[in-house]
Amino acid sequence: MVGEESKNLSPKNWPDSPSVYDLPAEVLETLTLKHDSDAVVVPVEEVSRTPSEKSPNGSSDNLVGSQSCSLCGLAFAALEDQRGHLKSDLHHYNLKQRLRGLRPVSEPDFEKLIGNLDESLSGSDSDGSEDNSDEARQESTLTALLKRQARLTGNQVDTESDGADDRSSNRTHGRAKPPLIWFSSPSLPEKTYFGLYRAILTADDEKNADLVQMLRAKQLAPISIPKPAKDGSLPQVAYSGPHIFLCMIGGGHFAAMVVSLAPRSSRSSTTMNREATVLAHKTFHRYTTRRKQGGSQSANDNAKGTAHSAGSSLRRYNEQALVADVRALLQDWKALIDTSELLFVRATGTTNRRTLFGPYEGQVLQRNDMRLRGFPFSTRRATQNELMRSFIELTRLKIQLIDTVQEVKRPEAVPAPIKTSSPKPTKAKLSEEDETALLHTSQLQAFIRRSKLPALLSYLAKNELTADFEFFPKEQNNHAPRLLHMAAAHNSAPLVLGILTRGGADPLPKNVEGKAAFELAGDRPTRDAFRVARSELGEAKWAWDEAKVPTPMTKAEAGSRDEREKLEAKKKESERRKAEEDRLRVEGPQMTDSRKAKGSIAGAGMTMTAQEQREQEARGMTPEFRMKLERERRARAAEERLRRMTSGNQTS
Repeated sequence: MVGEESKNLSPKNWPDSPSVYDLPAEVLETLTLKHDSDAVVVPVEEVSRTPSEKSPNGSSDNLVGSQSCSLCGLAFAALEDQRGHLKSDLHHYNLKQRLRGLRPVSEPDFEKLIGNLDESLSGSDSDGSEDNSDEARQESTLTALLKRQARLTGNQVDTESDGADDRSSNRTHGRAKPPLIWFSSPSLPEKTYFGLYRAILTADDEKNADLVQMLRAKQLAPISIPKPAKDGSLPQVAYSGPHIFLCMIGGGHFAAMVVSLAPRSSRSSTTMNREATVLAHKTFHRYTTRRKQGGSQSANDNAKGTAHSAGSSLRRYNEQALVADVRALLQDWKALIDTSELLFVRATGTTNRRTLFGPYEGQVLQRNDMRLRGFPFSTRRATQNELMRSFIELTRLKIQLIDTVQEVKRPEAVPAPIKTSSPKPTKAKLSEEDETALLHTSQLQAFIRRSKLPALLSYLAKNELTADFEFFPKEQNNHAPRLLHMAAAHNSAPLVLGILTRGGADPLPKNVEGKAAFELAGDRPTRDAFRVARSELGEAKWAWDEAKVPTPMTKAEAGSRDEREKLEAKKKESERRKAEEDRLRVEGPQMTDSRKAKGSIAGAGMTMTAQEQREQEARGMTPEFRMKLERERRARAAEERLRRMTSGNQTS
């Protein structure tokens, strides 16, 4: 009988992902724990598919490809979730970690890293706006985290502990366990397994050695719930069963939901309606984030001081109102929250966690609550639809065709068919040393472009680099292969002086064109910086003549010459203005040929207004020339007013 019934459980015939709390009897009877359920697995094909997730041609036979991230150690039930993760801050941060030769971090650890940066920009419920949100997040949260780590110069980032994330990570012996537990069954094809999210296990479930027996004990009898009352409330029978609490807050968006775990009875006696029973739900939205700038108003006030604009006052008020609304809602739902089996919370940032976990009088959620969990997958903006999607993702068994990492083998090489076209050249993989040099190059060049001398010197000291560091790769930095060359080419006099005197850079090395750093300087202040460095460091420090650096000059001499040149330029401009004023007193404003022509037309009896004259002059001109003519006209008018004022003062 089991063999005959298992045919209906083939991947192609499986109608939907079964609920963890409402599994078919044939699945429960044959379910066994995978022998290496704690191993990291690489999903090959996802077998489970809902009716709405059909292939573009309308057929469900085409299976989805790999839906996991080996870098971050996450698995995804849908391709959209995987794509969203690839655009997330966590994935981009782990890419930076891999480039630095460091170990990637888990999602709970990353939440702690960005904890003191406050909440990032919220995403969107739609695909298009979600992409824009991801770009904004990369420009705000991730950038702020990397800048902060660069400023700390090796010190460990202070983070605030988050009880929910600590427990969701399920760390054992310093290694994070995978988010899914895998079960095998003869009802499934070879190498196809059932996946269960570890996050939905309670503290008692985790202590249970027999996970299969625990899963069988979680099965709930279906209930029939009458229609809600006029006020929207459900009958008491709905609240008496097991339920969980889900909550998301970020970027001024808040959504919370209490959902019953018991399945609903359907009219059919063989299947169950998969629709969840929502016992309570509520969403809030307040304008608290600084549009196109990232971060909340409170975070900006803490970093730059209190702003006094109308928008900042409104955002400040909305932040306080959101805190009051959320805490009032939690107090109203206290009975439901206290009886919930699990509490799933996503609260990124210190402000959001303080809103939920206080401390404050009448606090409902506690940081040390053993029921607290984080969402073990990427989530979007806090909305009711997103909470329902997350609930379904958490409480459904995954059916996937997978291979463990230990079992993945390279296929034996087979002779490739002869092709007429030449194969594409494969890009050589960089060694760890080259990747480190590439990272240092990008960081140092960014400091020079932004003229960040203190940050540049701090980075050199932290990473034990000299000021003569050569950029990598060399073939892409022929013109400016070193720090001093690049600073001189950018005409950054303060950087040139700092790299020479404080960094100890050698001015002798030349680029591929045979030019020293001094020869790349494009203005006098930058060239003077080399001469000042020669004066401060002394003649014995470097062979300055070989570096093409002229005679030394003190900083006072350079400053006095700059001041003298400014005074001379100011004097010349004053003399020019005075000569122009004298000419205007004698000759008056000059008339162009077109004005003279219009004057003759007016003398013939055809009068034209000033506006008509201007339009006549601008006819046939390009927009650039029109702007030039308008500036000239205004300058003439200003000179005429100045002449009249001067003549009036002399008369009086």
